[in-house]
Amino acid sequence: MRKKSMSAEEFHELHEHVEHGAHNPEMAPVSLTMAILAVLVAVVSLLGHRTHTEEVVMQTKANDQWAYFQGKDTRLHTDQKLLGLAGFVSTSDPTKVAAWLASTKAEADKYDKQKDDIQAEARKLESEATIARRRADRFDLGEVFLEIALVITSITLLSGRKIFWWLGMLSGLLGVLVAASHMFIQ
Repeated sequence: MRKKSMSAEEFHELHEHVEHGAHNPEMAPVSLTMAILAVLVAVVSLLGHRTHTEEVVMQTKANDQWAYFQGKDTRLHTDQKLLGLAGFVSTSDPTKVAAWLASTKAEADKYDKQKDDIQAEARKLESEATIARRRADRFDLGEVFLEIALVITSITLLSGRKIFWWLGMLSGLLGVLVAASHMFIQ
């Protein structure tokens, strides 16, 4: 299930915290950190959404390819059964039967050859969808750490204790690193 991004109300609350920092110069770095974290949350969230969309598109293409594969496979089996039944058919024109058998055999061979390529393409598309999902998961986890960083950093404005600012920056750094790690997924 996809979690929602920061709401307008949360951004308004963040803006109030930034204004609070303007009244207290010691808190200006905290307010700036929160603004940077908010931008990072927005960027990582956008990248996550786009990567999830890429995953859905790739999975849809893979499903289409598998449907195409099944159609070819069904046709192959139908032709093979027809070839098996052809021996039971009696006709007065053996050349016509021989031509039909050759045509059906050629068609079955063609489907058999195509089947492997179609299956390979479907597996490739599934692999791309899996990679996109794993990358999107990294963006999602990075977004979580960045949102936690925003909350922890905002506690600094409420409490005046700098330890929360440092913890918020640490969580933010972790969020950025996790989101950036999507580049290493292959």
